[in-house]
Amino acid sequence: MRKVDAAVIGAGPAGITSAIYLKRYGYEVALLDPMGVGGQLMMISDIENYPGFASTTGFKLAEDFEKQANGLGLEVEYTLVKSIERLEDGTFLLRTDVEDIQARGIIAATGAKHSKLSVPGEEEFEGKGVSYCATCDAPFFKNRKVVVVGGGDTALTDALYLSRLCSEVVLVHRRDQFRGQKILQERVRNTGNIHLRMKANVVSINGDTKVRSVTLDSGDVIEADGIFIFTGIVPASSLFEGLVELDDRGFIVTNGRMETSADGIFAAGDVRNTALRQVVTATGDGAVAASSLDEYLSR
Repeated sequence: MRKVDAAVIGAGPAGITSAIYLKRYGYEVALLDPMGVGGQLMMISDIENYPGFASTTGFKLAEDFEKQANGLGLEVEYTLVKSIERLEDGTFLLRTDVEDIQARGIIAATGAKHSKLSVPGEEEFEGKGVSYCATCDAPFFKNRKVVVVGGGDTALTDALYLSRLCSEVVLVHRRDQFRGQKILQERVRNTGNIHLRMKANVVSINGDTKVRSVTLDSGDVIEADGIFIFTGIVPASSLFEGLVELDDRGFIVTNGRMETSADGIFAAGDVRNTALRQVVTATGDGAVAASSLDEYLSR
């Protein structure tokens, strides 16, 4: 069994920031993520609100984070944590798909994943026209018509990204107003090949071997080759059930110091109950969590 000072679970912006800070404090750190560095960053096409970068991509920013970590001798371990238990001495035993790891403290930075519409055809056509990542799948729909569902920053940003590749983008939103940033709303409304369907809900996704159309609750059928769904997120917090307090939506409850209800476990980024989920807030969370864990370990 390997022993470390701190285990950081998740290598998105929050996790990798935590790990970098802890490494600089001089601790032995295990940075664990089965998908590698990036998390939700890898699904973001354009980032224009991260200080110091007028415009960048999620992939490029993740690459920069990883280079900085590597420069400190910190490598992400492509490892899945299967369970966590507290030992009698107050440390934690992490059982992974590679080895057992004993850690004095933990930072939960497992992030969140996109929620689903739960409509007929969604599961059937996932990967066959149904997508939750424009950055990943947009090239497959070049010069084709697609539907985007959602009204937040992600939906608006990815609708704009898709409009540069696709012949037409139909943006479907269940409310009469978008929730995303005003500047993004203006860009969407001023983009000629983005067409809005407000106060509308998708009730089914239709096709044969792949997506062919989308049906709205009005009864209208929109012919399309693909549908991109951005309707919110679900926290990846199941690993911590029974260990820390979760709110009614499953997000980890923390205070301003990123402390959870369990001594020695801290949470940062999208997995915690925060008012704003952005790259910049995730990195801030990561720094605070690392500082708080440093104080805990020093005690």
